[in-house]
Amino acid sequence: MKMQLSEIANAIGCDLSMNESTIVSSVVFDSRKAVADSLFVPLVGERDGHDYVANAVANGAVAALWQKDHANRPENIPVLVVDDTLLALQKLAKYYLQKVNPTVVGITGSNGKTTTKDMVAAVLSKRFNVHKTQANFNNEIGVPITILEMKPTTEILVLEMGMDRAGQLHHLSEIVCPDVCVITMIGEAHIEFFGTRDKIADAKMEITDFLKEDGKFIFNGDEPLLQARAQKLNQLQATFGFNSTDTIYATNFNSYMHHASFTINDSKVKFTIPMIGKHNVSNALAAILVGRTFGVPDVEIAQALANFVPTANRMQWEKGDLGEAIMSDVYNSNPTAAKAVLTSFSQVDVDAFGRRIAVLGDMLELGAASHQLHASLAEVLTPQLIDELYLYGPEMKYLFEALSGKYESSALHYYEKDHMDRMINDLKEDIKPHDIVMLKGSHGMHLEKVLERLL
Repeated sequence: MKMQLSEIANAIGCDLSMNESTIVSSVVFDSRKAVADSLFVPLVGERDGHDYVANAVANGAVAALWQKDHANRPENIPVLVVDDTLLALQKLAKYYLQKVNPTVVGITGSNGKTTTKDMVAAVLSKRFNVHKTQANFNNEIGVPITILEMKPTTEILVLEMGMDRAGQLHHLSEIVCPDVCVITMIGEAHIEFFGTRDKIADAKMEITDFLKEDGKFIFNGDEPLLQARAQKLNQLQATFGFNSTDTIYATNFNSYMHHASFTINDSKVKFTIPMIGKHNVSNALAAILVGRTFGVPDVEIAQALANFVPTANRMQWEKGDLGEAIMSDVYNSNPTAAKAVLTSFSQVDVDAFGRRIAVLGDMLELGAASHQLHASLAEVLTPQLIDELYLYGPEMKYLFEALSGKYESSALHYYEKDHMDRMINDLKEDIKPHDIVMLKGSHGMHLEKVLERLL
């Protein structure tokens, strides 16, 4: 972006007292990321960004927003005074979005939205100038910043849109007014705050609240909760999944150690993705439908999917210091995702002298059902498929108890949260070169520290 400060002031509806011709070329809310010609937006949270304006200026910021209820307004740089800095950031993003006027693809879902976003962006980049959400910068701060980071030449904006409370996606949808909405699936993520999957589905459907009238809704057709709610929409719709009733569905699915392959019902093209598991094939199906919506041929879609680069820590294979293969999926976890990853891992071929070893950390934000949902992972765990289990965290104790009758005590290991070092040491003594190891847990359990020690 590149705007005069006077244009920004008009966009967010505030007065500017000096240096109206100052040029702003980026917007930041972290003073450490301020650079020359940036606008600093001090947000009020656990820390108050207003305390870091001087740091932002030292790093190159040429102007700042300022919330009017704060004293000690700086006098050494132009300041735009607003009622609420977050709302002003969102208002500026909406203005810039309308100015550049790209087509907007909004993606949400309990699982798979980051991977689907990466796949969709790769597919559309075959024919268009595409800007996408970086990492999973998908909330009420991340979405506006993503918009403001896009180049004026952007033709399609691919936005990952997350939520942890009702009304959040409604607000994000109002900011971006998507042309295409994608919902990957409905799981138990954030069930602590919603109580039921029905309410999670209601919250996810908010992404369509401002879907353009001539827009398109693409969703997982194997999910009855989405099927029922989609009937209330008048926009064009298409579904993906594994059932013959879907618009496109996967056939001839095969999963290997480093990739999966499949075909679809209405194409002769064979698709390959550099990830394993049916859940990632489902994400790829969503990307295929989005690509077709924009006229990308199946052959080019297949090329893009075969070569796309997933965001880090999504089923990423690493090599341990003994030569063992380690599958790291430690960014987040919930029961649906964990079961899918465990199922995929149990299908990976292992050396005749090796074992499958899974390290599972607590799944957070599951609320009152947490004990039961952790224990439910036992449904996909058997000694015949996964040889040894290392369970970490207070909630994993309930899975440990559920598996005590299935696994020998020598193959079932449990550790309290403050015993990570002991678990890592036990793992390092246990692992052999021919083994394959899986790490899965919520980000708050910090299993990336286990990965660091094993590498």
